Amino acid sequence: MPHIHEKIDFTVEIFIVYKNTVLLRKHDKYKIWLSVGGHIELDEDPIEAAVREVKEETGLDIELVGKASSFPNEPEGYKELLPPEFLNRHKINDLHEHITFVYFATAKSKNITQGQSEVSDECRWFTEVELDDPKYDIRSSIKFCAKSAIAAAAI
Repeated sequence: MPHIHEKIDFTVEIFIVYKNTVLLRKHDKYKIWLSVGGHIELDEDPIEAAVREVKEETGLDIELVGKASSFPNEPEGYKELLPPEFLNRHKINDLHEHITFVYFATAKSKNITQGQSEVSDECRWFTEVELDDPKYDIRSSIKFCAKSAIAAAAI
């Protein structure tokens, strides 16, 4: 999806766990391992964006890890959202940045089906040991989140 805003866009990243493995995608443009994710559209909240992006990019049905608060007697239309596990701001280029809501999720299947609009060189389920293998050259922040997701899903 193209950038929505000129300076800063809001995005989601989802670290999906299946049986002690975590799914990463080789980014088609940057050729680095990242989680599944994308832009939050103007008509959706971060939770809706996370579920949509995972479905579009992988075909997987997920359950987000964690719990949203709930309060009795709130007015119609009020909804607490699941807070992200992490929140970051990073530079895309000299003129553009992303603020990213990072979520963890579990999948009931590891069978990936990429949508027609999604292009990726590779998707792979990584064990915790494989995340540390130098041949994959996984960024430290991605590695940390991926390992944290595996640990959170085991609880």
